[in-house]
Amino acid sequence: MGLFQHALAGAVLPFLILSGNWVSAENINFHNIRPPLDPTPFPNSFKCFTCDNAVDNYNCNRWAEDRWCPESTRYCLTVHLFTARGESTSVTKKCATGEECHLVGCHRRGDGGHTECVSCCEGMICNVEIPTNATNAVFAVLQARRTAGASRDVPSGALLVALVALVALS
Repeated sequence: MGLFQHALAGAVLPFLILSGNWVSAENINFHNIRPPLDPTPFPNSFKCFTCDNAVDNYNCNRWAEDRWCPESTRYCLTVHLFTARGESTSVTKKCATGEECHLVGCHRRGDGGHTECVSCCEGMICNVEIPTNATNAVFAVLQARRTAGASRDVPSGALLVALVALVALS
């Protein structure tokens, strides 16, 4: 057992004992414990949920890689393919360039009644949800970057609240 694992076991096990929930050390999976967050690799760096053809949004987000996006990208892209009954068949999420984000929106795909919705967003892990219709299959950018002078008329926090409200309505 490595030094990090010893330190973690020394911190976690007393907590579990004091909380009244006894957990055997053999039931703890130390291989899934991640070290502290890595420093940002460059200014304005960000992360996106990333997966390729996951069966649904839950499995995409659950197994998403935790890596910084390349400096050549600026957005998080989500592609959601689903049946006429709304059942997901494929979810792909990745870091993207502005050119890749020009494909946002929903359209029918093939004769099988499938629909594909594409969305892009700007910000740290902003692609939690999947697009399901024309209302949320959009290109969402932060207000401060949308205006040349970074106008303070609508703060970016207000835009974030508006986006969260939009997602909650869908």
